Amino acid sequence: MESSRLDNPIWYSLEELQEAYGIDYGTARFYDPEYCLFGGFVDYQNLESHIDKYAQLTDSFFIVGDEPKYSDQISIEKDLVCDQLILDKPIEYNYTEDIIELDSNFHRSNLFDLILEVFPGFFMKKTADLGRYFGIYKNGRLIAVTGERLKMNGYTEVSAVVTHPDYARKGYAQQLVAYTSNVIFVDNCYPYLHTASDNYKAIGVYRKLGFSLRRKISFWKLAKK
Repeated sequence: MESSRLDNPIWYSLEELQEAYGIDYGTARFYDPEYCLFGGFVDYQNLESHIDKYAQLTDSFFIVGDEPKYSDQISIEKDLVCDQLILDKPIEYNYTEDIIELDSNFHRSNLFDLILEVFPGFFMKKTADLGRYFGIYKNGRLIAVTGERLKMNGYTEVSAVVTHPDYARKGYAQQLVAYTSNVIFVDNCYPYLHTASDNYKAIGVYRKLGFSLRRKISFWKLAKK
């Protein structure tokens, strides 16, 4: 079940199932910034020039995995250390909420607005094209979401675990993560996810569902000077 490809999830997602969403510089690959602001690499050769090229498309972005080398045109703003967690079997769960797939333009608009309000900076206009997203509505209002982002052969990332603060601490995120994970298992893939290593509350929820720590992994935030 374990795979070293998860050590470099951006590279392998863009090499395999999500190639159509990427920009290939040879030894480095990046998502088209309309979809995602992530990149990965397999060799340091010419990495500085690859990063400079991508920086012409967006003011800031993330390299996921090993620490990158970059030119004097680029600065590093943050090393966001995350826990990479993985699930090895489906979750037995008694759902109490009506969970729907957010598959219409109306749903996608609600999805983008909720994430922009609660957790801005990681979700672009076309991020939802990378996978399926699911949500819970209350009184006609989308109040909690979770979905899929990175996809490689055999592994799908659970992402965008977002609940509006007015509806927090009611178990909605837990239900959505369980539901999304089980959908991924139906596709014969293993779910995995990333969360900041100091986000102890979220990590506790994921561990309760059965996720285990695979490794620590860095999201290096780079920006143009």
